[in-house]
Parts: sequence; structure tokens; C-alpha cells
Amino acid sequence: MKALIIGAGIGGMSTALALTRCGFDTEVFEAVKEIKPVGAAISIWPNGVKCLNYLGLGEQIKALGGNMAWMAYRDFNHGNDLTRFSLAPLVARVGEYPYPVARAELQGMLINSYGAEKIAFGKRVCAVQQDDNGVSVQFDDGTTASGDFLIAADGTHSVVREYVLDKRVERRYAGYVNWNGLVEIDEKIAPADQWTTWVGEGKRVSLMPVNGNRFYFFFDVPLEKGLEEDRSTLVNDLKKYFAGWADPVQQLIANINPQTTNRVEIHDIEPFMQFVKGRVALLGDAAHSTTPDIGQGGCAAMEDAVVLATTLASHSLGIDDALLRYQQRRNERVKDLVLKARKRCDVTHAKDPQTTANWYRELSTETGERVLAGMCDTIEGGPLG
Repeated sequence: MKALIIGAGIGGMSTALALTRCGFDTEVFEAVKEIKPVGAAISIWPNGVKCLNYLGLGEQIKALGGNMAWMAYRDFNHGNDLTRFSLAPLVARVGEYPYPVARAELQGMLINSYGAEKIAFGKRVCAVQQDDNGVSVQFDDGTTASGDFLIAADGTHSVVREYVLDKRVERRYAGYVNWNGLVEIDEKIAPADQWTTWVGEGKRVSLMPVNGNRFYFFFDVPLEKGLEEDRSTLVNDLKKYFAGWADPVQQLIANINPQTTNRVEIHDIEPFMQFVKGRVALLGDAAHSTTPDIGQGGCAAMEDAVVLATTLASHSLGIDDALLRYQQRRNERVKDLVLKARKRCDVTHAKDPQTTANWYRELSTETGERVLAGMCDTIEGGPLG
């Protein structure tokens, strides 16, 4: 039984590893000639870590991850803690640690575990066909491939999604721009073992520790879509948007390297419930593109991979039947994640200024229980508990 997997990102490689673990033959095809991860880092929450543990990568993800023992929100103006609390209760409840990791290192871990030599690069899909016997795909270089079923993990701009849905789905601008990158840890800015976030004016500045004595940083600013800004103006743009913010934020801006900092206009896609068409299934961002506001995009793709592989391996009524069961097990879960992220996005970025002002006030009395309860609820909704 052979699976064709389109996309060598987090979702595609997790799928290849999960299906291989369950005894399937796999072929992976990637549109680009060289993987260049979008975004500097990613937070792998315990539901995602459990999926990597299932794939046999537990020790490797621990080695790549940063020690994120504390969480703090700080006032944007004075830099004082609004709240600060330990993440130990979260770990004790859900049974695993969170690990912020450099995205390129996570991607390298997945590819190396599968075997980079087994991935066909420069293979952009231009057509998909299927019948009762299997699936075939045609690439823009004129080559073709055939298998028993096809998994499309080809991202938010998925080519295969239109084939599955018989229509094109437009991305929705979430209303803010995100700058992100990696910078050397400076404890004058924030503790090395803490997820630190400054909030105010509907904006956000955040730091997470990753391995190698580095912080993953990101800045969020509500802005109109399509502004002409680039690396040459990046530092001055951030200084303008965060004028009057606390000294640690100003120091962080001074420390970053514009040449390795990414600027991304954040989008998601309205949730839809059809992930499967016959022997073709969508996975990861192709099926449920979300904003990064609850840090679950990559984790959800890993969950997809585990559910897909175990469903195919444990059901004997045929591929079409098993893929529909995968769809049924995933579409409500990921719809919930997309809408939770959208809700958090709107509160964080002041879609309704009064709601955001109320949130700032609530943070000043937060002891951790409410925030951790919400995080645990999201984590425990995953397939591995």
C-alpha cells in the first residue's frame, strides 16, 4: 500500500513518518527545490510533543527545545509584570512539557529522520486524477507518480485543496502584521526560562527561549494589508510602532538582525468540513489554516498525521472508508482550534478596543489558573490525551 505525500513541511514529514511506522510505503514530493522554513521558530505544545514521542522523536525534540518554565505578561509602557506564573501545573496535568524550537531545526529533524534522499524536490502539482484502483498526480516538470492514496500537506496555498473541494477558498486577512526571528538571550531584557509578553495598544511583543542560548521573538501590530515595508526599513518601522514602550522592548529592537527577521501578514481560512475526496485527503494548513495566536498550527498538523496513520492501520473497510473516518475525527477538532485562535487574535489585537482593555485589566489580577485552564483544555483535546 503506497501513499503519495505532497509537501515536505511539518505536516507532510510527520505524515510520512507516521505512515511508515504503520507499515505503509511512502513517497514525498515537495514543490520547492530547497526547504526554507517560513518563520524563525514554533512552539510545540504538549499535544504536539506527544505526537513526536509517538513518532520516536521524543529525545530529539527535548534536545532542540528551550526551557520554558514560566509565563509572564508585562505592561507595555513601564515593563512591569501584570502577571507571572509557573507552567509546572500545566505539565503536571497534561503529562508533557512544551518546547519552543527553531523551525529550521525541527524541519531538519523530521527530514533527517525520514531520509532527505527519499524526498523528491522541485515537484509542483498541476493535476490529480483518481479511480477505483488508486491516484495519480502530474507535476509541472512533466513527470507523474501513482499510488494507492494521496495526502496533500501542501500548505495554506494548497494546490490540491481546490481539487478536493471543487472550488477555490480565499484566505482571510487577520488584521495584523507579525515580525519574527531569533536573537541571543539577554537576561536584561527577559529571563532565559520564561515566555515573556509585553502587551498594550492592541500590540504584542513576545520572547520564548529555544536551545542554543536564543530567544524566539515576535512583534505584532494591527495594520492595513499590503503596506510597502521591507528589511531596509524594518528597525525604524518597529521603533515607530513601539515608540514609548518599555526599555527592554527598545533594547530587543536594537538587538535584532533585520536580514534574518521575517515580516508576515497574518491570515487564516474560514473552517470547512470536507478534507477528503475519494482517495485524496487534505492535512495540516491545507485543511485548516490558522493564525498563530494559540500556537497550535504545527501541533494540529502533527495530530492529523498520527490520526491519519492510525486510522488507516486500524480499519479494514478500504482506503476511502478510512480516510472519511480520519476526516470525521479531525474536522471538529481543527475547526475549534482555528476559531479559538481567531478569537484570541481579535482580543490581543484590539478588534474591539473595550474587550482588549478589559483583558489587560484581567491580566493584572491573573494568578495563572484561568490561562492554564484554557491552555490545558486545548492540549487535552488532542488524540493522545
